[in-house]
Amino acid sequence: MQFNPAFHLHLEHHFTQFFKTTVQIKNTLHARGGDINQCFIVETSAGPFFLKVNAALFGLDFFEKEARGLLALTEAGALKIPQPLFDGKFHQEIYLVMEYLGQSRKKDDFWSSFGKGLARLHRKTNNSFGWFESNYIGRLTQENNFLPDWSSFYTENRILNNIRKAIKKQLLENADLEMAEKFCLRLAGIVPSEPPALLHGDLWSGNFIALENGQAAVFDPAVYYGHRETDLAMTRLFGGFDDAFYEAYQSEYPLADGWQERISLFQLYPLLIHLLLFGGHYQQSVRDILKKFP
Repeated sequence: MQFNPAFHLHLEHHFTQFFKTTVQIKNTLHARGGDINQCFIVETSAGPFFLKVNAALFGLDFFEKEARGLLALTEAGALKIPQPLFDGKFHQEIYLVMEYLGQSRKKDDFWSSFGKGLARLHRKTNNSFGWFESNYIGRLTQENNFLPDWSSFYTENRILNNIRKAIKKQLLENADLEMAEKFCLRLAGIVPSEPPALLHGDLWSGNFIALENGQAAVFDPAVYYGHRETDLAMTRLFGGFDDAFYEAYQSEYPLADGWQERISLFQLYPLLIHLLLFGGHYQQSVRDILKKFP
């Protein structure tokens, strides 16, 4: 959508309600924000804020759930998280207004600080694997039904349901489902048992920035309580993070032996999501992992 005068007035009203004092919008600038949302930096008399706008084509509650995820990560006190102010609906668009975090260059201790922060986040635990509601990963619904063990959670909420969706879209075949069922039966014997960890859920290089103080801030989460190797595997999917990140993580919260050999196992879920969203070569990537753990 275009940032029109009526939306301008709508936002000023809600800024004023939020701060309980008159707030005026001085300027709006387009900002980078991925391929799902239109993003703006909104300069106001109360300071700059970040605005995300979406046509609500895949869920009116999209930003409500994102805001709750951001707050859950904030409560862990481990990493800098942009704070949501308010979300709402204007005509056919939904939006989220949040704290604006200016991006800066990475300082020498950026990666080590980031790794330790993620490890501290993963210390926050829960009795079961899952989340109190479904949420979103990209444009797709992410099911988070609570289950007592990780292999059951990964099987039911992450792998088999998405394999079936891919078959319906003619992106995979019934033979792939048979391979996936065998893959899932092996999970409990391959992956070490650990307590559920609070996960960012979509931790790739596009979902963090360096702040002016040199530290990391993360955003666009798909939170749930899962196996912590999930977040680590995601960081290695699209280019990976600096080695200092993993060394610092290990020093703060050591991973079980063999975690590097299990990376592709945990990457199966995000690759299935990319297959459902984009098709193409992700089909072979999914099949390669299923064949690797027959």
